[in-house]
Amino acid sequence: MAAPRPPVFLLPILLMPAGALPASAATCADQPVAARGEPSRYEALAKASARGNWRAKVRALPTLGAAYANFNKALGADYRCSEDAGQHVCTAVGHPCRD
Repeated sequence: MAAPRPPVFLLPILLMPAGALPASAATCADQPVAARGEPSRYEALAKASARGNWRAKVRALPTLGAAYANFNKALGADYRCSEDAGQHVCTAVGHPCRD
């Protein structure tokens, strides 16, 4: 018994070499950007403040600008948080990227 054949509409994809598949290549900054947020009783609010300051800082950089200011697209995006006397302070860090 012969193996089932794939539907005709899939043949161009199946015959394409793996290296030829389209890739969405992002352009990222060489250096990470870090921005400190305002202290808050709640870590989530401290992170939101840091993220907002990170976006503002990236938008203000003449070599980057608004196209790079999406923290969710940043390479290695992360937070560094600490707590002292019930106040959380976070810094958002990441390499800004654009599509």
